[in-house]
Amino acid sequence: MEVVKTIDLCKVYGKGDTKVNALKNVNLSINQGEFVAVVGPSGSGKSTLLHLLGGVDKPTSGKVLIDGVDIYSLKEKELSILRRRKIGFVFQFYNLIPVLSAEENILIPLLLDNKKEDKEYMDELLDLLGIKDRRKHLPSELSGGQQQRVSIARALAYKPSIILADEPTGNLDSKNSKEIIELLRYSVKKYNETLIVITHDLNIAKQADRIISIEDGSIVKDEVVRP
Repeated sequence: MEVVKTIDLCKVYGKGDTKVNALKNVNLSINQGEFVAVVGPSGSGKSTLLHLLGGVDKPTSGKVLIDGVDIYSLKEKELSILRRRKIGFVFQFYNLIPVLSAEENILIPLLLDNKKEDKEYMDELLDLLGIKDRRKHLPSELSGGQQQRVSIARALAYKPSIILADEPTGNLDSKNSKEIIELLRYSVKKYNETLIVITHDLNIAKQADRIISIEDGSIVKDEVVRP
């Protein structure tokens, strides 16, 4: 079932001599449960694409459909609710609140929506990510790999249909990078979520179901790696 679709998606920054066509008429379709890696050189437009898919930036023209809904036709409050409930974000920088424990950081999306914690699911999630014994620790008391696990748990806390990850292993060593991608892959398959990862690392990309290559704001290749 199609969960993400873009139609002639364009993003332009600046005007005149400073004009940059970050995305040019991008059309793509991603199904529920797929793990898609988006690759390309710096400045190719891949992070811009991720931001538009996540509703955190607005396109110059074109559409982004999430579960058939044109997200940029929504009012800001409606878009904010959709982001919180349907999309989980994992970033290169963990963006954890330093004065909150790991568990409190994870629960932020639920607290913003006045939603009650599913304790059984939370225990399962923390166990899956290997941080059950770190739930009361502050971010400063966690390693980089553990902090990224917390950020993944936060992204999965609301049981979103889509996980967007922007260079999620960029600050980790090779061992932790491999473990994080394996955890992301396993968790989204377990919960039947869609995972879209921006990465420079082709070894990570090769673990995806599909690899989408972007150059100069356009998709130049879209290949299935794992049928």
